[in-house]
Amino acid sequence: MTVSYSLEVASVRFAGFSRLLFRWKGSIYRLLYKEFLVFCVIYLFFSVFYRFLLTRRQQDLFERIALYCDQFTNTNYIPVLFVLGFYVTLAFNRWWGQYTSFPLPDNLMMVVSGNVHGTDERGRLLRRTLMRYANLSSVLILRSISTRVHRRFPTLDHIVEAGFMTIEELKKYESLHSDFNKYWMPLTWFSNLASRAREEGRVRDDIALRLLMDELNNYRSKCSLLFHYDWISIPLVYTQVVTIAVYSFFGFCVIGRQFLNPEKGYKDHKLDLYIPVFTLLQFFFYAGWLKVGELIINPFGEDDDDFETNQLIDRNIQVSMLAVDDMYQNLAPIAKDKHWTQRHFSIPYTLSTAAEALRPAFKGSTYDMRMSAEDLEIHRPGGDLLNKQYLHLQSSVSDGLNSLLQWGKGLVRGGSLPSLKDVSSIPNEAEGTDEGARDATNHNEQEKALIKVVVEHN
Repeated sequence: MTVSYSLEVASVRFAGFSRLLFRWKGSIYRLLYKEFLVFCVIYLFFSVFYRFLLTRRQQDLFERIALYCDQFTNTNYIPVLFVLGFYVTLAFNRWWGQYTSFPLPDNLMMVVSGNVHGTDERGRLLRRTLMRYANLSSVLILRSISTRVHRRFPTLDHIVEAGFMTIEELKKYESLHSDFNKYWMPLTWFSNLASRAREEGRVRDDIALRLLMDELNNYRSKCSLLFHYDWISIPLVYTQVVTIAVYSFFGFCVIGRQFLNPEKGYKDHKLDLYIPVFTLLQFFFYAGWLKVGELIINPFGEDDDDFETNQLIDRNIQVSMLAVDDMYQNLAPIAKDKHWTQRHFSIPYTLSTAAEALRPAFKGSTYDMRMSAEDLEIHRPGGDLLNKQYLHLQSSVSDGLNSLLQWGKGLVRGGSLPSLKDVSSIPNEAEGTDEGARDATNHNEQEKALIKVVVEHN
């Protein structure tokens, strides 16, 4: 089954991922240990062969061959990283696409439950049959691409025995000759039965029928996409190139990474450690990377991390029948909710989450941005400063001053500007008298004085 470790990495903690390294099921150790042991045995064979079975002259020849092979493994003659990284990325995108293409009946069963009406036996029969056809189609397509499902339903008789298909439907299915996969036949039955339900008035209007057909087509497209994912694989040549690149690289490493006699003074051969630690790590990373690509290229097999297709089949048929049968018009009495009389209410927290209630709600990154008085001035597009008026609260001078002080405190705390409103007025030459200019000048001086008082007060 799929190996899940989401709970263990729900929160960041010290050595969080390190704890996952000691798992066996679904691990890279289980995938790679056989190839790793084979590589170690081959390396050990050449090491023993070089040290104890060759003459001195043969050892000299072996050392020259080893140096020659080593220069290829330490350069980019074999582009292992490039081809391997691109291949695994392509395989992962394909794996994710197959996961998102899995046909789930949730949307379809909601539409059937809400638009195919009737509390009598006929209405119940229509709803259950519609969802059974939808699930039958997914079983047929999964049986064609998943080894687990095929083992569970090796023949169509097993599907009949499981209740996805009746004997009469099996005869209809087998009577239609086609050279191609017939997973689409139950969906055709679905559309025809939905049209009959419309004629009988069980589906009350054409809009509801259209909604049924739209969801059916979405469901069918996912079944079709799964079939094509299974049909059209990553080009074989690319898989072969990646495999040959990795295997040839470590084939050269078996000879080129041997520890040579340090007495002969070869470059980078001053120690004789017997065990090539870093070469083994390199094999673990590169060959493990290739194994990851091999694992996810087809997630419908029987590996530890392959999709749980049989469990999904069980889940889909169960929830489908519950939604369209047991839950059809099965509603609790409508009652006033707990906060019916409260205009403003809050949802309670547990003690372990109460601190989250004290955090202020996010209202935007610029909500608390502070601005100076100069930044609030309004200019014409041409650059001339507009006459600016501030509508103060209509009260005495002292009250206005107190209000402005309160506003200034809110500004310092990062609040908004509720007490002041900017009103820009374009000067009119016909009305622009000397008295108006003097009033505007006095008003600007009062404004600057008030702002100065606020700044000094805070």
